[in-house]
Amino acid sequence: MSLPSVVQPAWDERIPDGEWSVYHRVIEELRQAGVEFAFGGAFATAVYTGRLRNTKDFDCYILPEDRPRMIEAVHRAGLEDHFDRLSYDRSWIYRASRGDVIVDAIWEMANHRAQVDSEWLRRGPEITMRGERLRSIPIEELIWSKLYVFQRERCDWTDVLNLIDAHPTTIDWNRLVRRLSEDIPLLAGAMSVYAWLAPDRAPDIPLPIWSRLGLQPPKRRGNPELSQQRAALLDSRPWFRVPD
Repeated sequence: MSLPSVVQPAWDERIPDGEWSVYHRVIEELRQAGVEFAFGGAFATAVYTGRLRNTKDFDCYILPEDRPRMIEAVHRAGLEDHFDRLSYDRSWIYRASRGDVIVDAIWEMANHRAQVDSEWLRRGPEITMRGERLRSIPIEELIWSKLYVFQRERCDWTDVLNLIDAHPTTIDWNRLVRRLSEDIPLLAGAMSVYAWLAPDRAPDIPLPIWSRLGLQPPKRRGNPELSQQRAALLDSRPWFRVPD
């Protein structure tokens, strides 16, 4: 999808100065090392939804072959391997920390379904965050990766639903379907939930996509309050993104 460049998103002012100083130092070292990267996680979600959930970590997506240079760069920036504090699976991610701030270098999905390629790093929108021009991973890759986070202690489908709700007509649905390949039923599941949650917005999604997912296209109900009523059946806290 294409989004206009943002001069400075309102939510970047909510990043604490001390936290940003760690990220900024890492960004500088990555650029000096010539490591191509794009950011993901909560910051990428905020790019598309307009709402930041500050998790005190910065996800840097990189090509697999850039892993050694990335690790060297974060060490030069003053961060240390987070493994000694909390062990993690180093087969897809390198976690570095300074104080309570974490920078993640990610070159592969946690489930090893796919590695990061150039499309992750070059197709997403650019924004200016605290004066730094940075690129987010594309919304399609963001949704693709979050669909697999469906665990007992964590589920990213709320993010998926909010991403769909924010850009129902501008997501490159065909590309997302191609990325998912045989895992399309995951997207169909999320879309089925979204159609129930937001019956007056789900019909904005192109008709052929519903058919491709094996779903009946939803009919508009003409009741804008219905989505909040249904969301309240699942959780008493706000389900959909609320502008800051």
